[in-house]
Amino acid sequence: MDHVNHFDTKATYWIMRAEYLVGFIVCAVLMLTHLGDIRWWAAIVLFFSIDVIGYYPGAIAFKRAGGGPIHKAYYVLYNTMHNWFAAAAIVGVWILVAGPEWALLAIPLHLCADRGLLGNTLKPFSIAFEPEPLPAFQAFMAQVTGQRPQRQVRVDRAEPKVAAS
Repeated sequence: MDHVNHFDTKATYWIMRAEYLVGFIVCAVLMLTHLGDIRWWAAIVLFFSIDVIGYYPGAIAFKRAGGGPIHKAYYVLYNTMHNWFAAAAIVGVWILVAGPEWALLAIPLHLCADRGLLGNTLKPFSIAFEPEPLPAFQAFMAQVTGQRPQRQVRVDRAEPKVAAS
């Protein structure tokens, strides 16, 4: 679900993140070995456009809503810009229009950094836009692992906010 409420064991979750870290390192090394061949304005635009279109609008809406529900369109924007299908389409169109270039590595670099370094995944409509521990998930994990539930971070509301229809 997200980096706070995942239904993997901790070990399998970290293995998944490690796989993306390998992708991140490969992209970073390729970019470093081709520093002089990269059109940096294009790499910067490609790297940041993912969040400018897909994350910042939802994060701003979530903050303005005081952590309350936000429109599902923000989730769709995030999930569209942060998936490999859209990335492949953007790369494909870019190659058709401008040709192949090293700057395109900015796209997989971003996606691999999000998943490997930050642990971010796609956002389901049923949870808050910004990850928070879900009490039901914490209780479930405590039951599965036989450990006590983690201390809840949220103090201002008992239940997670769900996006409006």
